[in-house]
Amino acid sequence: MANHRELEAVEEEKIQYIVVKIGDEQYGIDIALVDNIVRMQKITRVPKAQAHYNGVINLRGEVVPVMSARRKMKLGEDVLTNKSRIIILKLEEQGLVGIQVDEVKEVISLGESEIERNVQNTKKSANTFINGIGKNGDDLISIFEISALVDEVDAS
Repeated sequence: MANHRELEAVEEEKIQYIVVKIGDEQYGIDIALVDNIVRMQKITRVPKAQAHYNGVINLRGEVVPVMSARRKMKLGEDVLTNKSRIIILKLEEQGLVGIQVDEVKEVISLGESEIERNVQNTKKSANTFINGIGKNGDDLISIFEISALVDEVDAS
């Protein structure tokens, strides 16, 4: 019976991530933070908002701010396609926040051993939003540090 317990201890806890595409790169968002995924809809601009905020949407009667992950990470302007989505995150401090992404790919499970944490990225501005690189088969998935991404303070 002791052998059975040892095997249980060795089994690594996996975290599920929603894999999204922004430009040519794939990013993972911890599924525990995701409230909803919605198709693109009319975004109402907000005067004097920071440049990376696209505006707000009405989601089931609630006003939700939507930001551009591309602009926040200094990866250019958003390119809207029929695959563009808004990931609605439920965050303790801010409540609901939407992040506009180019495409939602899949849900994957990664254990800590499948994530490289000491990441050195040549793109300095994007690096501050990443807390690791996950390996999913042959694909590399940059794991978002959501608190840095949605932080009100602009990184510029």
